[in-house]
Amino acid sequence: MVNVAASAQEKEALLNEIAAEIRVCTRCELHRTRTNSVPGEGPADARIMFIGEAPGWNEDQQGRPFVGAAGKFLEELLAAAGLKRSDVFITNVVKSRPPGNRDPLPDEIVACAPFLQRQIDTIDPDVIVTLGRFSMAKWFPGERISRIHGQPKKDGKRLIVPMYHPAAALHQQALKATILEDFAKLPRILAEAEAAREAEARADEPPPSQISMF
Repeated sequence: MVNVAASAQEKEALLNEIAAEIRVCTRCELHRTRTNSVPGEGPADARIMFIGEAPGWNEDQQGRPFVGAAGKFLEELLAAAGLKRSDVFITNVVKSRPPGNRDPLPDEIVACAPFLQRQIDTIDPDVIVTLGRFSMAKWFPGERISRIHGQPKKDGKRLIVPMYHPAAALHQQALKATILEDFAKLPRILAEAEAAREAEARADEPPPSQISMF
């Protein structure tokens, strides 16, 4: 039988190992201009994971994700969904800040992709929320966020939920209500994903042995 506490400790150790690799990574040119890389943060057993696009200036200075104005709004959104920042794992597609906060380039996304996939595999969340079009593209290639935001898609045993990046509402106030509405769906989406995981686990259990009457 797997020891749950030991399993959580093993996950945390793996995430720390991935973070240590990210902090010294030189796979793309962003390492030349960053102050700090930003691996991500949150509990190793988080049931929900948020994936943004790339660190900004504040994140680059502190080495933590979503600590600027968009981060404050994200915390408001989490509260509206009945969640705390400490409940969730938050990271980005690209782990180092692109100069001038420009969009991440394809080769930068490719360079960071193995780190992101290892984080997903380690945490194994029930729900992944993509924030912005660059993280959305991993699961919804060619789609427009304006068309599919807030609509979960099943990916194996988990749900992927595309959402606008919180920074979008800071630039377009009209989007704020839309983003709040999408986040309000999260408790139901998380409950559905957890129920599906539990049903799958029960289905995998061997049937009880039958006792012969003779």
